[in-house]
Amino acid sequence: MHKSGFVNIIGKPNVGKSTLMNALVGERMSIITAKPQTTRHRIIGILSGDDFQIVFSDTPGLVKDPSYRMHLMMNRFVHSTFEDADVLCLVTEPTEVPEPDNPLLEKIRNVTTPRFLVMNKMDQHDEHTVRQQMDAWSALAPFEERFAISALQQTHTQDLLNKILEYLPEGPAYYPKDQLTDRPERFFVSEIIREHVLNLYEQEIPYSTEVTIESFKETTTVKGEPLIKIAATLYVARKSQKNILIGKEGRAIKTLGTHARQALETFLESKIFLELHVKVKENWRDDDRSLQSFGYQN
Repeated sequence: MHKSGFVNIIGKPNVGKSTLMNALVGERMSIITAKPQTTRHRIIGILSGDDFQIVFSDTPGLVKDPSYRMHLMMNRFVHSTFEDADVLCLVTEPTEVPEPDNPLLEKIRNVTTPRFLVMNKMDQHDEHTVRQQMDAWSALAPFEERFAISALQQTHTQDLLNKILEYLPEGPAYYPKDQLTDRPERFFVSEIIREHVLNLYEQEIPYSTEVTIESFKETTTVKGEPLIKIAATLYVARKSQKNILIGKEGRAIKTLGTHARQALETFLESKIFLELHVKVKENWRDDDRSLQSFGYQN
């Protein structure tokens, strides 16, 4: 018997959804930073075995009070996960207070899909607090299964995976068994660059920046070693943000390029020549055409 299905991971920003999917899939599919709203798109990671295939979906955190049309598009990705899931994993953490009017809980109450409550970051809190918070969530919505885990430490993540397999229906493989994601390499290259924008810049800059890959060329060095030449454009919403991103005498953008290149060399297992450009696209987060070009609208 072969089992297969879609496991959709939902929750508020910064509760560890991306860390969890990376732990379950065993590959670095989603960027992880300490800043909320890191994940902007719905990202699929695929875990396959001889007799199963699990298609995990990491979604953006639900933005409670959207400030831009971009946030509305991100929320749409979240809501779409209720339509095609075989298992729903609501990820939370002990400091998040469950609210009766939480829109995710309202949707969870109205689906017949198996629902898992996943309390992440158990390693940062005492057992009593974790259990108390799990009970508080369970009082507001029904869950077929409950887990206290640490995605970062991979504590009890294998137990979660085993239980997911129990709930999956019998079915065929939806993707080739050696495929890890439905996203192209260029997508992950842009995400890695954006991750370092999030890590290196403060205030509004990371949230005003979008990265596109203009060219991706595989070649060799003069010594015959593999070399990938990448040209990327970083779009910001205002001219003042461009100046900050570049920095005095270009020092900030040079630091960004160095960090991003090193990460890309690890990810792509090749020497990288990285060229970064910065352009202003006024108020792109509220512009439908810009959002579509950046992949926020289907």
